[in-house]
Parts: sequence; structure tokens; C-alpha cells
Amino acid sequence: MTNVIIQGGGEHARVVLDCLQAQGLQVKALFDPNYSGDLWGVPQRGVYDPSFMPDARALIAIGNNGVRKRVAAITRHGYTNAVHPSVIASPRASWGEGNMILHGVIIQAQARIGNHCILNTGVRVDHDCIIDDYVHIAPGTVLCGTVTVGEGTFIGAGAVVIPGRKIGAWATIGAGAVVTRDVPDYAVAVGNPARVIKYTNVA
Repeated sequence: MTNVIIQGGGEHARVVLDCLQAQGLQVKALFDPNYSGDLWGVPQRGVYDPSFMPDARALIAIGNNGVRKRVAAITRHGYTNAVHPSVIASPRASWGEGNMILHGVIIQAQARIGNHCILNTGVRVDHDCIIDDYVHIAPGTVLCGTVTVGEGTFIGAGAVVIPGRKIGAWATIGAGAVVTRDVPDYAVAVGNPARVIKYTNVA
């Protein structure tokens, strides 16, 4: 049976821990300097220790995409995926490692998901979508067919992206937005239809 450690100890880490335990995996520790004690019987060990159970697999359960990428750069454990038993995924879909595919997600045929992504509660990813690394798709979001999402992008809760649209890297899509046009890298887009209101330059 796979032993797992979690990088992160906050609210998102609780959801990921719940998901991993539902999969029947053995979570041995959570690492986060802001937390101590234990969470549902799992010890919270403070600062990450790369020598702790070196054969265990890791997940970086941190919602912020930029922070998750930075933590991945210093994590020495190999990775696993959290895939809740309620997920419906086509056998023709694929994903990399370090992903958190949470309760009630649906992934359709030929969707491709990179590494260290979060597909949060109830996300719908339709056919032929391509999702790059370190993306976070918030609860209830719908990506219609052939949508492309660039690295590090955050898509807010309940957003809808119509078929064939491209969202660039490190963009932000507001909650409830309806994306009907392509969104450039680093853009912040909100509303229905979604409009770019500003740009950021921080990953």
C-alpha cells in the first residue's frame, strides 16, 4: 500500500487528506511550519523533512498556484495523485503526477491534464481540453470541449468556458465568469461575458 505525505496543512490540505483516506491510502504526515499536533490522526510535523520516509509519495496540498510551484521545486519525494472515488474519468483521459482531482469531478475523453493541478469539487472538464501544470480550477467550474488552460492559471468557482477558447498562463478568471473569447497570459478576466480588467506579472 502506498504511503503518502502532504506538503501543506491548511484548509485545502484537509480536503486532500479526506480524499486520500477515501482512496484507502496511508497518509503518514503533513508538513507545514504553521501547524502542529495532528489532523484526523495524522501528525503535522512542521517544516518539510526530505529524509522522512523517502519512499513515500507526496502531494502539495496548497491552493495558491505560485506557492505550489515553489514548494514543488524543493520537494524531494516522488509524487502520487489524489483521485476521489466519486470522480468520473474517461479511460481515454490522461494526467500527470501530483494532481488533486477531488469529489465529484467529471473528465471526458481525450482531456489532458499536466502536473500539480487542482480540479476542485464538482469541476467538469469536457473532451479534448488541455490543462497545463499548476492550474487550479475552483468548485463548480465547467470547461466545455477543446478548451486550453495555460500554466499556473486560476479559474474561479462556477466559471464557464465555452468550447475552443484558450486561456493563457498565470491568468485569473473570476468566479461566475463566462469566457467567450481567448484570455491572454497574466490577464484578470471577470464578468459575463468575461472582460480583461487588468494584468498581473507575478507567477
